[in-house]
Amino acid sequence: MVSFYRKDYPRPRFVRESWKNLNGSWDFAFDDDGVGEKAHWERLFPADRRTIQVPFSYETGRSGIGDETAHPVVWYRREMAPGGFVREGQRLLLHFEGVDYRTKVWVNGFFVGEHEGGCCRFGFDVTEAVTGQETAVITVRAEDSQATDQPRGKQRWKKESWGCWYIQTTGIWKTVWMEAVPEVSLASVSIAPDAAEKCLRMEAELRLPPSAAETDPYTLEAVVTFGGEPVAEETFAAGETGHFTMNLGEGELKLWSPETPNLYEITFFLKENGCLRDTVRSYFGFRAFEIRGDRLLLNGKPLFLRMVLEQGYWKDSGLTPPDEEALIRDIDLAFRFGYNGLRIHQKIEDERFLYWCDVKGMLVWSEMATCYDFSGRAAERFTAQWMEAVRQNRDHPSVCVWVPFNESWGLPGLNGEPRQRAFVNGIYYLTKALDPYRPVVTNDGWEHTLSDIVTIHDYRETGAQLEEAYLDGEKAVLNNKKSMSWYGQRLFADGYRYHGQPVILSEYGGIAMKRDEGWGYGAFTADEDEFCRRFGSQNEAIRKIPYFTGLCYTQLTDVQQEVNGLVDAERNPKLSPETEAFLAESNRSVGTEKEAIAL
Repeated sequence: MVSFYRKDYPRPRFVRESWKNLNGSWDFAFDDDGVGEKAHWERLFPADRRTIQVPFSYETGRSGIGDETAHPVVWYRREMAPGGFVREGQRLLLHFEGVDYRTKVWVNGFFVGEHEGGCCRFGFDVTEAVTGQETAVITVRAEDSQATDQPRGKQRWKKESWGCWYIQTTGIWKTVWMEAVPEVSLASVSIAPDAAEKCLRMEAELRLPPSAAETDPYTLEAVVTFGGEPVAEETFAAGETGHFTMNLGEGELKLWSPETPNLYEITFFLKENGCLRDTVRSYFGFRAFEIRGDRLLLNGKPLFLRMVLEQGYWKDSGLTPPDEEALIRDIDLAFRFGYNGLRIHQKIEDERFLYWCDVKGMLVWSEMATCYDFSGRAAERFTAQWMEAVRQNRDHPSVCVWVPFNESWGLPGLNGEPRQRAFVNGIYYLTKALDPYRPVVTNDGWEHTLSDIVTIHDYRETGAQLEEAYLDGEKAVLNNKKSMSWYGQRLFADGYRYHGQPVILSEYGGIAMKRDEGWGYGAFTADEDEFCRRFGSQNEAIRKIPYFTGLCYTQLTDVQQEVNGLVDAERNPKLSPETEAFLAESNRSVGTEKEAIAL
């Protein structure tokens, strides 16, 4: 845990002292007829309002409403007094960690901005709207739809849930908060640690008043510590934007890994003419996740990824964790079952989750919520929102792989349509431009085009079936000579082939314990002995298949009607302690043997 960590702080990698959490009771109203803007609800909220508990969406029980019906437009309103923490000369910023899907915001009746996209953080400078006012009346209009050309992840677009698609999430679903910043302040700093060169490569952006001149003498001082002890200190001349390289000297670096999740702390001091204007605290980890031939390496050593699929749903709160402790419990659950990584499926998770993965040493595959149709509009929406996600999370040492697409969702013609292949490949190169330090799995599961890692989704029920599919001498699946899934897809799209990349079985298992109702992959198991036989045979097959360099079991928890979890939706055990111990040992032994062979 970093020394400046504060519980529930929504942006743990860019911390200031002056902030206010706006979660809690807000006025709320449905606007099914779309009359709110014409009736100026931003100034006169409707009388038939109700109360909602932010940040839980109205579809959830924790919101206090619990209406699962799709409503296209919802409104929120809250009053607060900013005077308690904003000093004279400061700017007031209003932040939203996530609102699904299209958002407009007013403060004291003044329109302050809008944003499209349900996954990532955005915010507005609301200083002028509150100047001279004792209170700030915040009004939010959120518009969502059942459209399949917007990134929606696992949210259903039909009236009823089915298979592995769940109740939609509408409106505010992550923390809302305010922050007071100096007029001259840091807008952002991105830190890319380079272990080989023992340096930090940083990009900084300043927030300057309109009167600022290019000749104004701004400096950015960076102070690095580890365990409270000084490591390095350097001062850079700063403009509105800047690129800096900071050397950390000749001492031995403390590397980050699942076994030793070492984190350095860094404090930034922004000065103008030698006078301190802003202070921001952050952290980073030195680690190198790389590919050599068909193997994965972490800090130069072979790594066998033992992942479990995590969808980030909770029974009474949907996509929103009920509290920060719930995020920690899921990470600890994954460790308990012998995993060293989480594949966050179809969701850009709360950044506090990534903080705890950084602290605890849990590797993360970061995957975008996808569309389910392809068009020029869908491509534009996806691209803009994927760029937000990469920029927001690229500095977390736990994030080791980017996954923009899954199973050709939203790409129905990927195998034969040049336009869709061009889009997918463009996202691959764009991701590399934003972050050259991590591998990209462009289309997880099958029909790969450009991809640093080749991934396979296969829910065959027994190890013998997996061996039959992947232990053949011709490597027919890998060489695209036969289909590799029950839907008939091949591993590569037309015109692409295997080039010796690492291969990971990134979805398998899905073994569902017998229930009266629910959805699962394949046949339900009758008892724990059968569960262990299937699980053990699958892992034994993975151990035997020489080119598999990682696995991802489906899944950590039950989600609504899907009952493939190792625990239920409330995180209660479904298996005995003895069976849990067997699974953990099976996962660790496969990884240990694979890493030893790679050495």
